[in-house]
Amino acid sequence: GAAKFFRGISTTGRLNALLDFENGTRKPEAFFPDVHRSFKFCVLIMGGAERIFPPTDCAFFQQDAVAAEANSFRLSPTDFNAVNPNTGTAPVFRTPRDAALTLEIYKRLPVLMDRRVSPPRFVWPVRYERMFDMTNDSGKFRTEAELVKDGAYRVERGGWEKGSAKWVRLYEGKMVQAFDHRAASVIVNVANLNRPAQPVATTPEAHADPAFQPRPQFWIAVTDVEPFGCPPYALGFKDVTAPTNVRTMIASAVPYAGYGNTLPVLLPTTKIAEYKASFPLMLANLNAFALDYVARQKVQGQHLNAYIIEQLPIVPQAAYDRPFGPRTAGDIIREDVLHLTYTAHDMAPFARDQGYAGPPFAWDEEDRLRRRARLDAVFFHLYGVNRDDAEYILSTFPIVKREEEQRYDGRFRSRDLILAYMAALAAGAPDARVAG
Repeated sequence: GAAKFFRGISTTGRLNALLDFENGTRKPEAFFPDVHRSFKFCVLIMGGAERIFPPTDCAFFQQDAVAAEANSFRLSPTDFNAVNPNTGTAPVFRTPRDAALTLEIYKRLPVLMDRRVSPPRFVWPVRYERMFDMTNDSGKFRTEAELVKDGAYRVERGGWEKGSAKWVRLYEGKMVQAFDHRAASVIVNVANLNRPAQPVATTPEAHADPAFQPRPQFWIAVTDVEPFGCPPYALGFKDVTAPTNVRTMIASAVPYAGYGNTLPVLLPTTKIAEYKASFPLMLANLNAFALDYVARQKVQGQHLNAYIIEQLPIVPQAAYDRPFGPRTAGDIIREDVLHLTYTAHDMAPFARDQGYAGPPFAWDEEDRLRRRARLDAVFFHLYGVNRDDAEYILSTFPIVKREEEQRYDGRFRSRDLILAYMAALAAGAPDARVAG
């Protein structure tokens, strides 16, 4: 709601300082003792229409004024306009290095949708869609018990039918993880009044079964899904998130279904063939550490809103022709995304559109770790990020590091593999079996 106002001062030189403070989460005394320590506030200094300042002094997540002065950095009106061209809103950089790295990325890459021109300019032929609201549209949803009572019967691919009537699964964000549309089923505990529907993680044994499908909380009629013009699969991502989560952007290919508001989808515009051809590139780009790092500077609440998605830096399609030895970036990405995504029969339409007619690929954790690392290495190159900056970016995902060190005897394997693949790609050896 304040975007128009803030853009009016941030992109015109009227903003003198933006200093963001925590109310004392890491100090003995709060600034405001009667306000909870988790709340934040800011010092905002601006001038009138005829008062122009040098670049804005910025600092975020500060604990006191001395630290804010020491950790501050400067953003020009051009910087605000580059990082958030549609809204002019402020990114939240924790350090001067974050600011410098992010601004350099935006100098090299376009945003997904640039609304400064008419009509808006897209990098990919997609539209953002929040298909079904879990509250307002709840009257359209059916539980298994209701479907059985109505005389419906279960059919393949997780659906139900009764005569000409058909129902498909209603996917929610809690059911997916990166490159995994079968990450969790939803179990309802009626005794839990606050959040009765909880995800139950898919076991390795279930993941190994290509016929396994996650169990949703609800199903929805195909007649309610059809007006959205969904292809046989879509690109979905978790809406509920935070910059302090394990990952902030988590995206997956999902089979034909209804999608709740916690799983927004990027659907094709009128160019269906172009959407299918670019789908693996889009999916890999959204799951890349390089993009996630930027997304963490943008998310200030608990949602990946449409205006955030539109202003993320996206690798343009021509960049995928970049060669790495005998293969292009696009060739590498398409192969790895196919293996990571086609692990179950319900994603066969995606595999067929990629020219693969074989069976689903076996779920192999070691293979998946290596393929994801190679993808991240490719995207660090495409984003123009060097080895030292890539290592720094990976250090800003502390939960990923901690979880891997617990799993792999103290080793942060994703980091080691990504850095090794970056070197192999630069040397023209994309298929090298790197150590890590």
